[in-house]
Amino acid sequence: MPSTEITMLPDSVFLTDRTGPVPLYFQIASRLEEAIRSGALPPGARLENEIALSERLGLSRPTVRRAIQELVDKGLVVRRRGIGTQVVHGAVTRQVELTSLWEDLERTGQNPTTRMLLHEVIPADQRIAESLGVEIGTEVLHLRRLRGADGVPVSILENFLPTEFTNITESQLVEHGLYQLLRIRGVTMRVARQRIGARRATSSESALLEIGRDSPLLTMDRTAYDASGKAAEFGHHCYRPDLYSFEITLVDH
Repeated sequence: MPSTEITMLPDSVFLTDRTGPVPLYFQIASRLEEAIRSGALPPGARLENEIALSERLGLSRPTVRRAIQELVDKGLVVRRRGIGTQVVHGAVTRQVELTSLWEDLERTGQNPTTRMLLHEVIPADQRIAESLGVEIGTEVLHLRRLRGADGVPVSILENFLPTEFTNITESQLVEHGLYQLLRIRGVTMRVARQRIGARRATSSESALLEIGRDSPLLTMDRTAYDASGKAAEFGHHCYRPDLYSFEITLVDH
């Protein structure tokens, strides 16, 4: 679990050149980044708040705020309501391949968590019916989950599954990744059609992901098919771009 204790770095870590050409905020940000990468500030560690740190270092609050923002922009720390500024493992870099976010997090040594937002059986509308290859009005399982990494929200996952999977339970989805559950049921994913994009977060997404209102989000729409060519799931997912990225390998044939 992430630490709830504030990690105090010694003043010597923050020694700065106040007469040189390098901006003070950049010097502070570089010292903090070194501490994170060396492990002096481990994943989950909490930083002092801007007021305390600025007073201790004798710097202006805007200088310290900008230094911390540099780390936020690099995906090294996150600001969390009620907790403060906290070190994370770093951004999840996901190969564009047929894996789930749960598996990607486990592979990189992070602890995936799931908060169920919605679990319901609904009749498929035209878009869902076309994506899953079923008749309009067919009962499908509609899921919406908040996925976290080491307690930090990373993604909102919305999925639609065919009728035969409507008995997947909320408790199963909290304990396991969706693709893990499908494999347990004998489903072998073979191919997927996927679209990656970007848009602004809605107010509810901003609150769930603990980001600023109208912040940018990465998006992914995916329909995955089993070995027989039947659609096993359709999903629309959105991700925090400061904690998540896609990696694609291009080969010239």
